[in-house]
Formats: sequence, C-alpha cells, structure tokens
Amino acid sequence: MNVPHASHMGGIWERQIRTVRNILTALLSNHGSQLDDESLCTFFPEAEAIVNCRPLTVDDLANADGPVPLAPCQLLTMKSSVVLPPPGVFQRADLYSRKRWRRVQYLANEFWNKWKADYLQSMQTRQKWVKARRNMAVDDVVIVKDNSLPRNCWPLARVVQTYPSDDGLVRKVKVLVADSSLDKDGRRSKASVLLERPVHKLVLFIPCTET
Repeated sequence: MNVPHASHMGGIWERQIRTVRNILTALLSNHGSQLDDESLCTFFPEAEAIVNCRPLTVDDLANADGPVPLAPCQLLTMKSSVVLPPPGVFQRADLYSRKRWRRVQYLANEFWNKWKADYLQSMQTRQKWVKARRNMAVDDVVIVKDNSLPRNCWPLARVVQTYPSDDGLVRKVKVLVADSSLDKDGRRSKASVLLERPVHKLVLFIPCTET
C-alpha cells in the first residue's frame, strides 16, 4: 500500500492514471456535452486501447529481424495485431455530426495526440530523485508540507520511525505532529498525532545530533 500523499510510489501505473485522467478531464470538460451515455461508454474503451498499445519492451527496436515489441493489449486480447481506427479524416466539425461514432473517433484522435505527447515526455531522463542524499533519521525536526493549511501555518513534527527500503534509502517515515492549540494555562489542548509521510512531503528543519 502506498503511504498517504505519495501516489507516485505506485510507479508507472500511477503515472499513467494521472496522465489519462488529466487528458480525459480536459477533453470531457470542453466536449463532454457532445456525448451521450453510449458514446461515452464507447470513447472510454477507445482511450483504453490507446494506452494499452504502448510498447513495454524497447530492447529489440533497433533489430529489424527482432520480434514485435510486447504491448499490454497483446496480453489482454491474446492477439498480436492492433485494431486500427475506422478509415477517414475526422475534424472538429465531426463533434456536431449526427453520427455519434464520428464524434467518438474525433475525440479518440484528440486523446491520442495529447496522450502521445505526455507519454513521450515521461520517457525522458528525470533529474529528480536520481542521486542519493542524506536519509531522514529518528529525532529529525521537519516541516510538514500541507497545501490545505492557510498561509503562515508551519506544522512542525519530529521523526519517530523510519522505513528503509531494500536499497537502504528512506522514502517514508512516521512523524509525531503536535497540535498548536493551547489552553489558558499554555498547555496543549489536543494530543499529538502520528502520521506516515513520504520524505518529499517533509522539509528538514533541524537534523538530529548524531552521537
């Protein structure tokens, strides 16, 4: 299970969900009124087919005699051939066509163009999280990032437990967060809370003193 606020730890499948969701949100917010229930149910499998046709292996792409790159659709359908779209050129005017299948095909082409650009960008080398840095340690004082809090609220926490991965790097920790509410005697009115958070949602404020 992914730690809260760290959906990126799901790997490639979470990244694909985000890409597909962003594209569908943009398309349906602008053109969703042109689709009825049946057209929408047809459009989703078209988008699914596009995503599942991406290659999973690229080792043999330079070999002309090599096998065809494996794709998820081949594992799902047990077929090596890809179902091609209907012939013809689909333009923006097809959104207002009486033939609902033309509306779906135009949106499917739009999904393909946007998804292809985002997917190819995700294949590039990323500069973030490629170098090892100092691991979070117990008793580190950190600032917890929380976009839901109003401005000038800086929740401080103390690391009470770390969860090293198999490679020895700490990617998630358990922190003790104290509530800032005080009673009239200056004592905290609420109990502290233990939360699990990914390290990219924390900012190291005061490192622990190593002995």
